[in-house]
Amino acid sequence: MMPALFIGHGSPMNAVQDNAFTQTLTRLGAKLPRPKAIVVISAHWTTEGTFITSAKKPKLIYDMYGFPEELYKIKYEAAGDENLAREIQLKTEPTTVHFDDGHWGLDHGAWGILKYLFPKADIPVLQMSIDINQGPRHHFELGKKLQQWRESGVLIIGSGNVVHNLKKISWKQDEKPFDWAVEFDEWFKKKLIDRDFAAISHDFNKTSSGQLSVPTLEHYFPIHYILGAAKATDELSFEFEGMQNGSISMRAFKFG
Repeated sequence: MMPALFIGHGSPMNAVQDNAFTQTLTRLGAKLPRPKAIVVISAHWTTEGTFITSAKKPKLIYDMYGFPEELYKIKYEAAGDENLAREIQLKTEPTTVHFDDGHWGLDHGAWGILKYLFPKADIPVLQMSIDINQGPRHHFELGKKLQQWRESGVLIIGSGNVVHNLKKISWKQDEKPFDWAVEFDEWFKKKLIDRDFAAISHDFNKTSSGQLSVPTLEHYFPIHYILGAAKATDELSFEFEGMQNGSISMRAFKFG
């Protein structure tokens, strides 16, 4: 049984930095059981409908602009797994999962964390898109469908952020976090400990701290796949807690 893992990935710059967050990912990867394959739901692939990568060798998507040249030179040459993609396609009804036919690949929400978790890139990786027209319940139920592959050695990873407000961001990575960001991050932690998934899905925007912390949904939705993929008997562990840039929560947690 593989765990279900959520990683707050933060700035693309983490992909080239040695800091407390990236060191934690390296240690986490060393202690995780070796997966047969990995499925990543990244905040950076939003679509109308649900898609999954199907290429034998998914390309890298450098979906960020104006960053240092070293970021665009990163390679993470993992294989895909068309058989697993086909299996997911067949067993997630009533959701229709389309093959991406090579149009996408692995974006920085995927390779930016995988390069630390599994630096050898020797495990097949699929990326699944987020249907941005659907609400929290849809993403939770799809995560619930993905739960079955945990039993066959597939690691499910959601990559986004609990708090993600780019309009309030400081470009100083160690900036003191905003009070509202800390408030919402702590609210989220408590609801997660209480297994109050309904509140996480439906009450996140009922306070000013929630509205500031989740001004858009794409970084929040990957959480729901991990909530859905969690089993009632799974132990919850917080793998990383902290803030970057004042307005981004780097919280990472694991079920199982």
